[in-house]
Amino acid sequence: MNQIAPKSSTAVSGTAPIVLNSLPNTPIILAKAAIKSGSYQVGDSLPAISAEWKNISIDTRHLAQYNRICGFAEHKIPATYLWTRAFPLIMRILVSKQFPLPAMGQVHLSNQISVLKTFDISKKINITAAVAHSKLSSKGLEWTMQLTADVEGLSVWSSQSTFLHRCKTGIDRNSKTIENAKGESQQWTLAKDLGRRYAAVSGDYNPIHLGALSAKLFGFKQAIAHGMWSKARCLAALDAVIPESGYQVNVNFLKPVYLPSTVNFYAIQEEGRHNFCLYDSSGEHRHLQGSIS
Repeated sequence: MNQIAPKSSTAVSGTAPIVLNSLPNTPIILAKAAIKSGSYQVGDSLPAISAEWKNISIDTRHLAQYNRICGFAEHKIPATYLWTRAFPLIMRILVSKQFPLPAMGQVHLSNQISVLKTFDISKKINITAAVAHSKLSSKGLEWTMQLTADVEGLSVWSSQSTFLHRCKTGIDRNSKTIENAKGESQQWTLAKDLGRRYAAVSGDYNPIHLGALSAKLFGFKQAIAHGMWSKARCLAALDAVIPESGYQVNVNFLKPVYLPSTVNFYAIQEEGRHNFCLYDSSGEHRHLQGSIS
């Protein structure tokens, strides 16, 4: 019997936005994240903390590095790139004293990105991050981070990520149907140091991605690939069918991709959208499922 109803809520307003004027010092942010504990109690509403960073310039060298590690052509801004530019805002919210959840241990469940407009990469970008909805599930508290980007007052990009804070809720677990892989396939071999190389570009130095020893501290047998790298690599494989703008990419992260490993990518066009998924080499475990529409 359920002990707590799986209710949804919006974040409670109150705090002024956190303003970034430059890229935060990564070692300091990581140190704060490592020592920050949480005060969240089941049933609490999350505060509507937001952060903003204005007049961001696109470093073409950084963009080229990102595109190389994810498999994109070097001259374009992929749908996932601005997520890495927004990542410092996410971290500033996570380490904020007003945010009641621990900074470490949040599990990325899903990500939605909307590419609204193309823009001149020489223009300055404004990015905002804000804690949005949350709900209780059988696994814990699922909460969302809303990201938006604008150029000269025009909305060009948005994203919503759902994270899981593991805690006991007493809610019954629902069974899920496992779908079979369909479509054309590719096989990718992922190197042991992929997590460290992507961290150097994305700024996401979560220990679970860096090596087996640090990953084991958080319950993983090996280092795991970043979810947003996996999403980006899938999009790079579909680059030829993705329009310049006016589309949305949804992804659910299902099982971790261990490093090193071999994975199988599948893609198929169905009912006006491109569906894709990522499996382990045995075909038994589905790491990721997504669609472009």
